[in-house]
Amino acid sequence: MTDVAIRCEGLAKQYQIGERESYKAIRDVITEIVASPLRRLRSVLEHSSNGSATAETPNIWALKDVSFEIQRGEVVGIIGRNGAGKSTLLKILSRITDPTQGHVDIWGRVGSLLEVGTGFHPELTGRDNIFLNGAILGMRRFEIARKFDEIVAFAEVENFIDTPVKRYSSGMYMRLAFAVAAHLETEILAVDEILAVGDAPFQKKCLGKMGEVTSMGRTVLFVSHNMNAIEQLCKRVILLESGCVNIDSSDVRAAVTNYISGAAGATHASVWANENNSYQNPYFRPIRLAIVDDEGKDIRMPIRNDDDVWVEITGEVETADPALTIGYGIFDERGQLLYWTYQTDQPQVDWPVIKPGIVHLKSKFPNRILNEGNFRLEFLASLHFRTWVLEPGAGSPHIVLSIQGGLSESPYWMAKRPGLLAPVISWQEISEKVPAKDG
Repeated sequence: MTDVAIRCEGLAKQYQIGERESYKAIRDVITEIVASPLRRLRSVLEHSSNGSATAETPNIWALKDVSFEIQRGEVVGIIGRNGAGKSTLLKILSRITDPTQGHVDIWGRVGSLLEVGTGFHPELTGRDNIFLNGAILGMRRFEIARKFDEIVAFAEVENFIDTPVKRYSSGMYMRLAFAVAAHLETEILAVDEILAVGDAPFQKKCLGKMGEVTSMGRTVLFVSHNMNAIEQLCKRVILLESGCVNIDSSDVRAAVTNYISGAAGATHASVWANENNSYQNPYFRPIRLAIVDDEGKDIRMPIRNDDDVWVEITGEVETADPALTIGYGIFDERGQLLYWTYQTDQPQVDWPVIKPGIVHLKSKFPNRILNEGNFRLEFLASLHFRTWVLEPGAGSPHIVLSIQGGLSESPYWMAKRPGLLAPVISWQEISEKVPAKDG
């Protein structure tokens, strides 16, 4: 048996702009057969009356010349901006739509969760849909029955399992759809944005189950905009841009970093420079504020929660004052001060020496302290306990710090965590202490 699970060669898909690709039920096909002679006659009459054909509808290529191989048991993340072709690719691999060009070879049964309740019949009960989906995937009835209780328990729809799914809430619909896709034993599983709907407990449950599935040796294609989940679950990443494969790499972190930088639309580093020679004063005139790497090179936003980065400050001192303190303050998007820091935070013997002239200072930004989001990092300078030179929150020079990804290795924290902070705290088990006996 071949070790290849999926092989795509020259895959392309073209759509007409404004055209909807329909998925027909049997009654729709019968209706179309009956109506097609009348439709053709109407088309001929309209063409004759207009005297010429209608203008050609513009086309768009959702996928263009996509080629790759996925080995059996690989867990591959498919990432890219909206409209990059991710969902179209999964629909072709799941045999929901046909490619315009190229071909796909698949070895094994494919289970898919591409949108809420894909493959469900609204008039059937939850029980009937579980067996229907299993049959469509080629599962035998006894195989489905063996997984039935586990599916229902995971979806938490025990009280509604014999109710038509058209009466389910969207959350119930999604839970059951994911449970069916994840529990039925297909060789290949294609999942598109399982975190797009549902509450936080359901999302954690889904990610936990995805972690189990990926550890069982099944081939998984996982589309998501959640880069934490991609990093935790996937061993390989395919980055699509405008329907083409831009990156296909087993260096997941590098591929994700590349995508995040481009998807954020950032074209410059987070740097402030005093180009207008403003903020004149004899104690400390700010020249530059930047986020840099270990080598002092400016870093483009966003950065990861666990990146090693530095805050670099440059200024000019005309009159040295022993009370001068220099640093920065950081604020959230609502203007709430999270913390500020001076060069005098450490023991006095370690304070940088501030002399007249150009001053260069840098401080290591704390790893894994802030949550995902955008923050405002402002210059801070004062003559300690006497007066502000540059007061944060009062027009001080600033840069924007954007954080995305790198939150934790835990499978339970693949999305933005609650709260402003997202520290990774170590825990240890304490063996039970046996009280000492008297005497």
